[in-house]
Amino acid sequence: MGKLILTSNKENILHIQINRPEKMNAANRKLLTELSLAYAEANQDDNVRVVVVSAVGNHFTAGLDLGDVLGTAPQSGLDLTPEGGIDPWGITTAPISKPVIVAVQGTCLTLGVELILASEMAVADETTVFGQLEVTRGIMPFGGATTRFAQRVGWAHASRYLLTGETFSAKEAYRIGLINEVVPAGMQVDRAMELARLVSEQAPLAVEATLRNARVARDSFESEAIRQLPRELEMLLKSKDFEEGITSFASREKPEFKKL
Repeated sequence: MGKLILTSNKENILHIQINRPEKMNAANRKLLTELSLAYAEANQDDNVRVVVVSAVGNHFTAGLDLGDVLGTAPQSGLDLTPEGGIDPWGITTAPISKPVIVAVQGTCLTLGVELILASEMAVADETTVFGQLEVTRGIMPFGGATTRFAQRVGWAHASRYLLTGETFSAKEAYRIGLINEVVPAGMQVDRAMELARLVSEQAPLAVEATLRNARVARDSFESEAIRQLPRELEMLLKSKDFEEGITSFASREKPEFKKL
């Protein structure tokens, strides 16, 4: 298995690409480890002023590789950030100090939406379909959506998609304020790079200070929810409903949840 995260550095911009297109860029533990280390690389490099995250292929991400990541979670723990890495979602470690712009296309589910919520800007091409599907699999979001989605788009919009598992279009994502722009198919990376260059031309210390101060309110708002998150998720991972969710995902059949 080759690298699941590709990086290139040009004009003070680190471009991180998710590279598992044969699996619709679903994130397994290896991918999450490599992504964490790429974020740490960007954080430590003084020449990097902005990070752009995109994905190879037709889809940004189908979300978690459930069997690989959650199938062993009770044994291996929920902390998927390796030593020396930075959690791209800013849950288990301090967030990256550089601004992040996400460019998405095709399918953008669960942790893909949460990566947008953890970032400063997002551009979607017109083909993108978003979804926060965890409740359809007997689990809950654990990358920040339980607090950040409502902060970004308001509780009325967030609760609909968090609690129903409905998918929604790029046009809807723009309407509710999840993303900054919708662009023609295939143009999302070009536009994200244009925005990144605009940011990189500004005073880097001022950009980082602005970002750091802007996060103070978010961090204080999230602190209690983040402390409760591992306990809530652990309970769900031990439930019969989670087993049913995994089974139905594999069989493509509708799950029958029973609150067990």
